[in-house]
Amino acid sequence: MKTYRDKVVVITGGATGIGFSFAKRFGADGAKLVIASRRKDKVDEAVQALRDMGYQAVGTACDVSELSQVEALADFAWESWGRADVIMNNAGIAQRPTPIIATAPEDVERVMRTNYFGVWYCCHVFGKRFIEQGTPAAIYNVGSENSLANFVFIAGTYEASKHALHAMTDAMREEVPDFIEVSFVVPGFVSSEMTDPFGKGLTMDTDRYTGIAFPQLQAGEFYVVSHAYNMKRIDDRYQEISAAYAKYAPRYEGDDEFDARSLMAKIRARMQG
Repeated sequence: MKTYRDKVVVITGGATGIGFSFAKRFGADGAKLVIASRRKDKVDEAVQALRDMGYQAVGTACDVSELSQVEALADFAWESWGRADVIMNNAGIAQRPTPIIATAPEDVERVMRTNYFGVWYCCHVFGKRFIEQGTPAAIYNVGSENSLANFVFIAGTYEASKHALHAMTDAMREEVPDFIEVSFVVPGFVSSEMTDPFGKGLTMDTDRYTGIAFPQLQAGEFYVVSHAYNMKRIDDRYQEISAAYAKYAPRYEGDDEFDARSLMAKIRARMQG
């Protein structure tokens, strides 16, 4: 969206960190804001701060890992402003650095319920309403540079949740109507409540980060990127993949005979026929 003036923007995890910094960007562009987070006291502080800046804002508590609370968030947005136009799925949690095999099952479930299922719930609930509403809308899913490459120190379950979010968002952008924009936001190491306990002083300033990312949302980009050196990690990964294919599955004439995407198109056509 080139402008968010008079658009209703809902931001999960919007009371602090990246979410709050994005809220300021949307507010400065004329958006009406709905701030959501698990902690109502933080939501109230954020809403008051935004109002003090002259922005229109309301807020409510919401734990995105609970579908019923996401449905209540949507109700709150529509009751407050009469509609919603943008959902920014920013809420996420970290994991204690732990090897995959040593990670407790409950920790895996906790991370996935918020970082993946929480985003899916929001896409499911708000996406259906956007389609019914039939007006220009946007779904912005906040992933991580961990969605594109692996950083073992961060812990594998967190990375797995962000990889899953990338795959889901990539598929969704081809499925939604043309009037719904979809973007995948890929922050790097940015100052927040999640990173400051162990990375304070080493992270990118939050407002500097959203200053880089926000114009990309306005331009309708799918990948919203920032930390330049991440291309080194991405290149390393895909060079390794390319080398494996070159050695064991090199291209040949007619090699699309078993291409899954091509075959699925044929299967869909067969089912529709």
